Formats: sequence, C-alpha cells, structure tokens
Amino acid sequence: MTIREQLEQREIEYLSPYAVLSKESKGRKREEPQCDVRPVFQRDRDRILHSKAFRRMKQKTQVFLLPKGDHYRTRLTHTLEVSQNARTIAKALRLNEELVEAISLGHDLGHTPFGHAGERALNGICPGGFRHNEQSVRVVEILEKQGRGLNLTWEVIDGIRNHQSIGKPATLEGQIVRLSDKIAYVNHDIDDAIRGGVMTEEDIPLRFREVLGTGIRARLNTLIHDVIIHSMDNPSICMSKEVEEALMDLRKFMFSNVYQNPAAKGEEVKAINMIRNLYEYYIDHMELLPPQYHELMEDGDSREQVVCDYIAGMTDNYAVKKFEEYFVPEAWKN
Repeated sequence: MTIREQLEQREIEYLSPYAVLSKESKGRKREEPQCDVRPVFQRDRDRILHSKAFRRMKQKTQVFLLPKGDHYRTRLTHTLEVSQNARTIAKALRLNEELVEAISLGHDLGHTPFGHAGERALNGICPGGFRHNEQSVRVVEILEKQGRGLNLTWEVIDGIRNHQSIGKPATLEGQIVRLSDKIAYVNHDIDDAIRGGVMTEEDIPLRFREVLGTGIRARLNTLIHDVIIHSMDNPSICMSKEVEEALMDLRKFMFSNVYQNPAAKGEEVKAINMIRNLYEYYIDHMELLPPQYHELMEDGDSREQVVCDYIAGMTDNYAVKKFEEYFVPEAWKN
C-alpha cells in the first residue's frame, strides 16, 4: 500500500460522512497517473501554490490602491487569511482540509490589478463581461503552464467558480470557503481602514459590536465559532440567524463607509482609466502580447478575450509600468 493509499484510508476512517473523500473525487479533465505520496486534493493545493498566478497576487490590490505602508493586505495575504479561517472550520467539522485549502488558495487567482476597480473596468469593456471567479477558473484550466493549465480536480474547480455569494458550491468544503471569504475580507478590511485613518473601531455601529464583538480578534472568534457550532453534523454550512444578519449588515456598512469612501477609493477612477487605455492599446497592438496569447487565438479565443487575460494577469506595478511605457513621454518620467 502506497503512502497516498494509507492517507486515503485514514480519511475514510476519520472524516465526517459529509466530507469529500480524496479517493472519491470526480477526477480531472485529463487523466494522469496518481501520485504515490499525495492524495488528489493535496496535489491540487501544491500545484496552485507553485503557480505563477499565485505569486503575482502579492502585488495585487485588496482594497487600498498602492498604499503607503507595509502592513496593508494584498490579494495574496487576503487569500492566506481565507485559507486559515477555512481550514480551522474544516478541521473542527472533520471535513477535507486539503480540499478546503486548495479552493481557498485558488479562489482569487483570476483577480485583476487594482482590485475590484480593475474588475469593474474589464467588465465594462470586455464583450460578455468579466468576472474574477470565472477568470480564476480560466487561469487554472488554460492560462497556467503555457496554455496547459493545472488540470485540477472537479471539486476544486467547482469551489473556485462558486466562491462568491451567488455561487452554490457542490461540496461542504466549497461552502466553507465561500463563507470564509466574507469573514476574512470584512474583518481585515476594517483593520486596514482603521490603519489608513478611514474609520475607527467606534465608528462601527454598536449593534454589530454587541453581536460580533469589538476588534478583529473578537469578531473572528465569534464568527468562526458560530459557523462550527451550527454546522456540526449538518449537511450544509450555516450560521445562526443573529450572527449571519450582523455579518451581512456589517458588510453593507463597509460598502457604504469604506469600499466607496474617497479616502480609500479616491484613486479608482485613475486605475479604471488606466485599464481601459491599456485594453484599447493592446487591441490595436496585438503584436505586443507574448506568444502564449497568440496561441490562444489560434485555438479559437477572440483577441478581446486574450487581451482581458493578459491585463487581468498583471500586477498593479506592472500595469502602471506598461501604462507609463505606452502613454507617458520619456521627458515626463521621473
């Protein structure tokens, strides 16, 4: 019996009846030999961790555009916080931690530079629109490995595609990630907003603090415990009505007071214009795209799609660099 088979047997003996067993995965689009050490979801996690798209997230905006300070969240640190929250919940519920971690680490791989401002820009330009969850799937299925993709399992792809509020993950592990994403960003965005002087802890309405607690540590403790308690031995991942309503209302409060606050988002118009200008420039100068993107067109993708792919894959810094290269006269550059 290989090490992988021993680990699969441990899952059968230990995990909840509601967990997805590695041995029972629906598999990959392209069949390949099994690893003798790692079950399939651990292997997926490793592939995502070693991908170029994962590394680029360290220079992609979470909320604050190019903030002055080293401690603001990036898309990468957001992803790691989602993963930590999700793994804590999965471990307590005896669900498949490796599946949860793979989905968590891959859920935002398709996010644009400049956060949701970049996503809105591409959504308004690209024929058919642009959604970062679908782009994350495109990254792992096609764009990574020079067009070969990562060949992930069906369960991981499903969790990545359905991690947003409107999604309906097919597994409890995917449901954990969908909820952990909200728990992570609401709390760390409050922390960053306080750090940036946009708000104070006391600005959060008292009714939210009475239910969820005061401070990021107390809120996370309340939210994660509530999910675990109400999902234990349950065929779905859920929260108590009181705590869920407080979280959703706090999220609305953040949209009104932080996500749309000029102090946090005042530069967004510039970022959106930058993305639009880059898109139009590349549409007219397709020769500037790397060979991989020309191969995608040879395989049937439109030029609009591959330009979106290229821009979505940029880091904030690279997008600024390319904008300066194409639109700012040399004499005006610092």
